[in-house]
Amino acid sequence: MVASCGELVLSVSLFWTGAVLCNTVHVIVSGMVFHVLFQCGQEESSSLPPSTLVESLRYAVTTSFGSICYGSLFTAAIRTLRWEIRGVRSKICGNECLLCCVDFLFHLVETLVRFFNKYAYVQIAVYGKGFNRSARDAWELFQSTGVEALVAYDCSGAVLLMGTIFGGLITGSCIGIWAWIKYSDRVIMVGSTAMLMGMVLVGLGMVVVESAVTSIYICFAEDPLLIQRWDADFFTEMSEMLHRRLQHRSARAREVLTTA
Repeated sequence: MVASCGELVLSVSLFWTGAVLCNTVHVIVSGMVFHVLFQCGQEESSSLPPSTLVESLRYAVTTSFGSICYGSLFTAAIRTLRWEIRGVRSKICGNECLLCCVDFLFHLVETLVRFFNKYAYVQIAVYGKGFNRSARDAWELFQSTGVEALVAYDCSGAVLLMGTIFGGLITGSCIGIWAWIKYSDRVIMVGSTAMLMGMVLVGLGMVVVESAVTSIYICFAEDPLLIQRWDADFFTEMSEMLHRRLQHRSARAREVLTTA
């Protein structure tokens, strides 16, 4: 029991540390993206001020750092709970009653994950809100504008995750080959450590791309004209895609009602 509790605490702390690092970068990049889009809408401004990065970094590690740590701890606990529930589900396949209860808990956790997500940190970066209010406002914004239909079909996260895994595998393989030549008795330890470190470093790089994509969704929901002034063709593509997704959702809803 002690070992299990220790593993649980270690899992939460590991998720939390990684989440704090990633979300700090997330807030920095989100602030810069909003500055870029806002500057594009100002005719008299042709370039981004050089102090934008410094201001975003200072804001992330001072004013917003408490909200980042709080939100990261909450999301880390939810991810750990989801991981534990998946393990329990795989062990109780024969008990239908218990499986039903676990499935209900799993769907509840999935709802929390969907609500308290990365889009809250964009609200933190731009408006300086607390995490709970940012998460609620981001969710309500997507619901009211219909942008949730775009977010639901977004595959950028899966692509970036694949890139992170491949980066870790490449790093672990290269260092493992070097360790096999130099220290043949430590190949597994050195290779696995290198793979983990490679995934962490590549993941931090991928956060920059993910944060930019997330910020663009929020900007499109807040004020589509920001995207239009930045890139008219991209704005047209997003608008057309959103229109098709909403039409598809309405058609499915009518089909369900007709069948019922």
